[in-house]
Order: sequence, then structure tokens, then C-alpha cells
Amino acid sequence: MRELGGDQVVEAVAGCVATLRAAVDRDWTAVKAGPLDWNCRQTAVHVASDLIAYAGQLAGRAQEAYVPFDITLDGEGDEGMPAADNAGVLQVIETTGALLAGTVRTTPREVRAFHPFPFRSADRQGFAAMGIAEVLLHTHDMATGLGLAYEPSADLAESVLTCIFPQVRPGPEPWPTLLWATGRGELPGRAPVTGWRWCNNLVIPTPRLTLQGVRPAAARDLRLGGDGGFDWIDGGPYEGTRDAAGMMAKSYESGVHRPEFGLFVLVRREDGRALGGLGFHSAPDEDGRVEIGYDLAEAARGQGYATEALTALAAWALARDDVNLLVACAEQDNLPSQGVLNRTGFVRADTAEEETAHTEHGMARSLRLYLRRGTAGRSGGSM
Repeated sequence: MRELGGDQVVEAVAGCVATLRAAVDRDWTAVKAGPLDWNCRQTAVHVASDLIAYAGQLAGRAQEAYVPFDITLDGEGDEGMPAADNAGVLQVIETTGALLAGTVRTTPREVRAFHPFPFRSADRQGFAAMGIAEVLLHTHDMATGLGLAYEPSADLAESVLTCIFPQVRPGPEPWPTLLWATGRGELPGRAPVTGWRWCNNLVIPTPRLTLQGVRPAAARDLRLGGDGGFDWIDGGPYEGTRDAAGMMAKSYESGVHRPEFGLFVLVRREDGRALGGLGFHSAPDEDGRVEIGYDLAEAARGQGYATEALTALAAWALARDDVNLLVACAEQDNLPSQGVLNRTGFVRADTAEEETAHTEHGMARSLRLYLRRGTAGRSGGSM
């Protein structure tokens, strides 16, 4: 699987610079950037500021807030220095883009740094995607204001969508879909977008693991037999992880995927190896009921990893207001899996609850049903 990274940052910046260079002799301060309140020069400076800010977050490993710095172009705040012209502004965009690309290329995969939306961190792929999105969208804004033709490659637009817009159902073409998702265009059959934010993947730490939320592109790759961008232990990914990835990819393609209720890969902290999959079959229903499942590669079993991961994910889910009941199933003869459920606070359902699961939720007769309810005072979900 091709991971979104430094090469794609460079590609996006090159397209931006090539497009805007055609209008370098015009007064960018006199032209609004499409739908924005900024003029084209302000927008160009904003792009450069974002690129250097994202590079700074990754390079400095910021964890609690943005690194407190910004860029100032020549002539801004210093009347004795000639102001940078439009060609100079494009050079700054090229330079800050190169800095972000270099930082993304040299940052280890497991590193995460602060970004507020929505889970307060992003990895190198997330920062690359956010930088590319800033470049693509604001180049579109400036090109619209300046009357220039601009359309990035479909691969770039799709990579941004699958990385930081996992909640957006794919459209007929990636670029119009990205414009629609950010309030810049229309798509047949969809209401206009008036407010939006991108969505970096959720990561939940445990003492020995990180539970890394799988992005749609990675889920698609896993479903098709790839590694999803993970370095798997021998024997991984197991069949259940591929099945779960297929379920997630299907929900994304149909527009019902909620990123925090997808698939997580268990990555061992000590060596970065992926051990298995854990996640939800769907988002919670109206009663707050959600089913959870897990598996491990055979080489990782018997070491407490499943118990550790399920404990963390169950605690995360039950701390939410929209989850009242966790449901899990285990084969009748799978005693190790039943042991994991018992150790993580699940209890065997009674006969009536199991019968309801068989008749109303399609649970196979060969499975045993386990439940874990929310804290006292929260209404219990029903089977």
C-alpha cells in the first residue's frame, strides 16, 4: 500500500506553484481568494504558515499545543526592508513544502504530535494529508479569484479524503468530492456543506501496545490481501482482521462509517510490529448497543495482549455517552477467547438474551454471547 507522505506533499506544492506562477505579475492583494475573506496574498502566506507549522509539530514532537512560532515575509513589520513579491511568496511555499516533506520522510511511523482535531494528535501521514489539503484547497481558492484553471490529480484528492475525511462517503470523482466536503462545491443528491473539519485517526495507548485506528485506504488494502501499511508479526494479519477490514471498507463506501467505531490494529510498542485487530462491527445503535470483536496472529497469543487491548478499548467506549452496552461473541469451544472476555469485565448473557441475539441480531447458534454494560446510572441497552 502506498502511504501518503513526502512525495505527495512535493507534488501538491509543485502544482500550486505552477498554477499561481501564471499570475505572478498581478496584484494579489486586490483579489479575494474565491469564497474566503482573505485576499490571494494573505491566502498564499497562510499556506506557507501551515506547511511550516505542520513540519514544526512533527519535528519538535509537540504533545500539548502548537509550537509557538510563525513566519514573517520580508517587508512585513519592517518598513526598511523591501516586501517579498509574489514570486518570493511562491518561493516561500516551495521552501516550507520541502521542509514538511523532509520532516514527514524522516519521522518514524509511530510518532504522533499535537493537532486538535478530533483526538488531539496526528501521525506523519496525517500531517502530510493536512498539508496537502491546505495546498490543494487554497490553491483552488486563489485560482478561482485569479481566474486560473486548476485541478490536482485524482490520486492526491482521493488520498486526502481517505486519510483525513474518513467520515465522508466517496463520490463519483475525488476532487469534486473534496471540494464539496469542504464547502466549496456541490454534489448531486447531497446537501451543501456549511461546516467541516478533518478527522485524524484515533490512537489508544496501553502499557505494551498502541491501538491504531485504521484509515479507509488501509482497510481496503487489508481486505484485498495487503498489509495495510503495518509491519506484521509472523502469521499476521489473521483472517478475522481481514474480515473486519472488509466490513469497515464497506461501511466507508456506503457512507455510514464513523471513524472512532472502526477497526484498530494492535501495534507492539517495543518493536512496532502489528499483532492483531480489534474493533467494532458498526457504530452504536439507538439503544447504545455496539458489538466488539478481536483476533491475534497465532505467534502473539497467550501473552495477554488481547486482554490488555480489549480492556483499553472497552473502557474508552463505555466512557462515552452514546455507548451503554458492549456485545461480544465467542465460539463455544474457544476457551481462550472466553477467558479474555471474562478477564475484561464481560459476563455470559442469560438464555433469553442469547435467544434474542439469535433471532433479532442474526448471531450464529454456535456462538456464546457476552455482555458488558455501562456504569451505574446509565440506562442499560437492550438485546
